[in-house]
Amino acid sequence: MKPLLTLEGRIRAGALTIFLPNGRSVRVTGRSPGRTGEIRLNRWRAVRRVFAAGGIGFGEAYMDGDWDSPDLPALIETLAANLPKRKGLVRRLSPIHLANRIRHLRRPNSRKGSARNIAAHYDLGNDFYALWLDPTMTYSAAVFSGGANDLETAQREKYRRLLDLIDPRPGDRILEIGCGWGGFAIQAVQERDVHVTAITISEAQFEEARRRVAAAGLGERVDVQLRDYRDLDGTYDHAVSIEMIEAVGERYWRDYFARVAASIRSGGRFALQAIVIDDERFEGYRRSADFIQKHVFPGGLLPSPKAMRREAAAAGLDWHAHDKYGIDYAETLARWRARFDAAAERVHDMGFDERFRRCWTFYLAYCEGGFRAGNIDTLQVAFTRR
Repeated sequence: MKPLLTLEGRIRAGALTIFLPNGRSVRVTGRSPGRTGEIRLNRWRAVRRVFAAGGIGFGEAYMDGDWDSPDLPALIETLAANLPKRKGLVRRLSPIHLANRIRHLRRPNSRKGSARNIAAHYDLGNDFYALWLDPTMTYSAAVFSGGANDLETAQREKYRRLLDLIDPRPGDRILEIGCGWGGFAIQAVQERDVHVTAITISEAQFEEARRRVAAAGLGERVDVQLRDYRDLDGTYDHAVSIEMIEAVGERYWRDYFARVAASIRSGGRFALQAIVIDDERFEGYRRSADFIQKHVFPGGLLPSPKAMRREAAAAGLDWHAHDKYGIDYAETLARWRARFDAAAERVHDMGFDERFRRCWTFYLAYCEGGFRAGNIDTLQVAFTRR
């Protein structure tokens, strides 16, 4: 009970109710209004794991069934809203945290490292993602406005807004860095009469994107390439990159923006959609490792808006407009999680065990709660090449 009682005073907003394995319960209430989270401990070891390894221990305890919640996103939003802006030095220097940090640093996004890291996530199989993504196979934040209510319509609305940021003319040559399964490239050609060169380093995505482009009859207008962004050559009118920078790694941000700038003409525009972490939380975040980096996106790191603006400016890209879509991403994640949960039996039939299923359920809820709490956000940014 003692570790649980230390939560008193740490919950500043909302409330947290903890149901214990012995049938008792603890309720901690903050002084400010906010969400109410509920957690049911199935085993006492969940407490030890959380206090030993923080967020990673929390997620791993959920994966192993040590605790549950009737509303996982609400619980995580409550906890996220009460996180300190900076992590304490003692916590960062604990043996488990240091081990997780070292593990993260040993998976850099070099050319070989990027291929391994991307394969670990995206090469789970196209059929796996097709179970819970919309028909466009879009794995990034949708935009639920402008009449967009269903997931597919909202994803197409997102693509339109990115196209509006670069405002291409018919016949323009567009570079897409990190093309996923080809959804943006196909829509860009169909709606704006442009040519798109789309690159990815995921072999599974490359094959499926080429198949989808061919099925749409756009093989002469969309060139899908299995290529690392560092190997780009040629010059394009504009460029787009949708939630790819998160997989670049801080060490390579300058190279990434420099390659983008070198790939578009002077006066050309670059539309970037990125998940970002609050500027005040960035320093502590970049010096640690979290659940997603360990179990979902090896080698990944979210930029902060300030860091992203700085690195882009150094490469000759001027930030001139942006829009925020964090709440839209929370809604996107909620819909993905509902579809993923509904496909649980089919996920099992693909060979994924219960621990994997709980890992992905936690991951989707973890992100949703973070967006709703405002600790992370989604930006669409328009840059201009000097």
